[in-house]
Amino acid sequence: MTVEILGQVSLYNSILLPFFSNKVSAGFPSPAQDHVEKTLDLNELCVKNPAAAFFVKVSGDSMRDAGIYDKDILIVDRSLTAKHGDFVVASINREFTIKELCLRPSIQLIPHNPTFETIVIKDTDEFELFGVVTNIVRNIIRT
Repeated sequence: MTVEILGQVSLYNSILLPFFSNKVSAGFPSPAQDHVEKTLDLNELCVKNPAAAFFVKVSGDSMRDAGIYDKDILIVDRSLTAKHGDFVVASINREFTIKELCLRPSIQLIPHNPTFETIVIKDTDEFELFGVVTNIVRNIIRT
């Protein structure tokens, strides 16, 4: 799985969208409420530290079983300290990837697709963590 870096997040142009606070049933339909509770800015919701956040586009399916799919857009925060179990964007020998970070018993990058192997980080590898994945943006409309 590789990533394409799309750019840094900017909060200078807020777009406020209507937010309906009533939950939408994923089972049986429920009566709709026709009033807007408030507005919601997706920048505020998804980006905690704009100076350290950037977007990447996913290429590949090594994380599909974790719900990260080819062509998804990820919001990545460089200001967060990556912890065991976080999904991270990392560079290994100058190639970017998205994997689950495993810190015990050694540093490993774990795919979420059984056709891919775990990457065990060796002392000879050039390894850098670029940030922690905080959100996924997916366009479900197929054109």
